[in-house]
Amino acid sequence: MPVPGTDRRRAAVLGSPIAHSLSPVLHRAAYAELGLANWTYDRFDVGEAALPAFVEGLGPEWAGLSLTMPLKRAVIPLLDSVSETAASVDAVNTVVLTEDGRRTGDNTDIPGIVAALREHGIEKTETAAVLGAGATASSALAALSRICTGEIAVYVRSAARADEMRGWAQRLDVDVRIADWTDAEEALRAPLVVATTPAGATDALAVAVPERPTTLFDVLYDPWPTTLAARWSAYGGAVVSGLDLLLHQAVLQVEQMTGRSPAPLAAMRKAGERALADR
Repeated sequence: MPVPGTDRRRAAVLGSPIAHSLSPVLHRAAYAELGLANWTYDRFDVGEAALPAFVEGLGPEWAGLSLTMPLKRAVIPLLDSVSETAASVDAVNTVVLTEDGRRTGDNTDIPGIVAALREHGIEKTETAAVLGAGATASSALAALSRICTGEIAVYVRSAARADEMRGWAQRLDVDVRIADWTDAEEALRAPLVVATTPAGATDALAVAVPERPTTLFDVLYDPWPTTLAARWSAYGGAVVSGLDLLLHQAVLQVEQMTGRSPAPLAAMRKAGERALADR
């Protein structure tokens, strides 16, 4: 296997749309800090239909791929193996490529959520609430299964999404209570609130932030802060941002792809914050 830093090595993030991705900024900052001068990290707009041909066309210089929507599930049939973590939610956001052609899939979002919470002093919680039931919500459930000792309330907009979340709860063996989105204000009283919804979806909930809020994990990072996060912080609550998640999952990706550990979290954070400030 090539020695990192002496042979050309490539990595990239794939998805569609992809122009907004902050991943190249974070990974390139890590390479610079680690002295991996011959490593490059790019972004490619790739949809589901084009993914098989893209993966088949990768040469031996490729070390890894980061995957975002809509590819996290579509990539699985193209892999030789998938980690237990990724299999638990049928979602791969990391592919490590070896010189002998093997492709291994993993999910660093789940441990990334756990690590981001731990960085903010949260290692265990008795109960939690999840706002939303999309793709990120399943990863949030998987992460919460590692730190939540009691019930997780999930607030959803449709019966179909409710059934999906019940399925994930059963699969992950977590105690989940499904609630209607019309009651989402009650979620804000939980000791840990995880917002997994698209931009703007929780804006109307900001008026219901309690006087003494606990911890909000909002998975968005651009635009930031969200209306909910701004009100939460103004009332003295702790806020974990989507940038925290992006950083911690990227740290794990860098370590897997380069074989270097630990990845330089501080340098990656600084680069990410600077890039967001420039947008």
